[in-house]
Amino acid sequence: MTRGASTTCLGLEDRGVFPPEARAEATALACSRPQEKGKPFARWSNAEIARMLVALGVVMHIAASTVGRWLAAEKIRPWRFHNWQHILDPQVFLERARPVLELYNHAQEWLAQGVWIVCADEKTSIQARERPEPPEPAIAGHPVHISDRYARRGALNLFAAFSVVDGWVDGLCQQRKRFVDFQAFLLEVVVPEAVRRGVQTVALVLDNGTTHAPKQLERWLEEQRQLQGWQFSIQVFWLPAHASWLDQIEIWFSILQRKLLTPNHFESLGALEAAIQAFMAFRNETAKPIQWTYTFEKLEKKLGVN
Repeated sequence: MTRGASTTCLGLEDRGVFPPEARAEATALACSRPQEKGKPFARWSNAEIARMLVALGVVMHIAASTVGRWLAAEKIRPWRFHNWQHILDPQVFLERARPVLELYNHAQEWLAQGVWIVCADEKTSIQARERPEPPEPAIAGHPVHISDRYARRGALNLFAAFSVVDGWVDGLCQQRKRFVDFQAFLLEVVVPEAVRRGVQTVALVLDNGTTHAPKQLERWLEEQRQLQGWQFSIQVFWLPAHASWLDQIEIWFSILQRKLLTPNHFESLGALEAAIQAFMAFRNETAKPIQWTYTFEKLEKKLGVN
């Protein structure tokens, strides 16, 4: 009986027909971690699942393409991954996020009262890679071509500020990423712009990164206000931990990455810095605010906190 069943099964496999149990086992494997099955890798591929089905004795043989069709039909792609961050304390997160979201949603009204809202952060380790030849422009039937070979010419850190109300952006490139570099950025970029705008308060939105020295920054800003005789104050609004997606400047950084830094071809750090400064000036000619629609109410509903 067993031999007959095995022979029948083998005959079906030769015709590309497999019992439902084989497809169910393939799905189960795709939804498991390889280490749980004694495999020393992080993600399954179609070929690895096919080999595993044979090793388990589920089938005598099976093509990786067959496994691929099964998983595609079920919309399972175990070779891909997506990062996510679980919010451990929703109530604390909401308390930190609410002031920032309210600033975003009423930026124009706040500016009329003399409050200028600015998001600031760093885009770190921007590399200058010199290729043998500049990228070749696209032609009919072919995209832009760029050489895989390059020489490293160093890296810069961009400290940048984004004006929520109108989309203005400016920044300072530094070789290092320290609190002293962040201080220099505030004094050379944010403060002069606040003076030019004649505002009473700068609402500075920041994350809790060590470069921003959360335990020192506000005290240092007050000391500078008194020492330099600023006619305005700088009030810091700290974002919740792991909440870069609430920082509007990250959207602008993504534009910088797509429009200037990819593909990467810069002969030197000087050329890279000049290109970044030129890009910021170019964007400022047609700057406009981000159409921010994520409200506190939406966040509250997402977290299920009332």
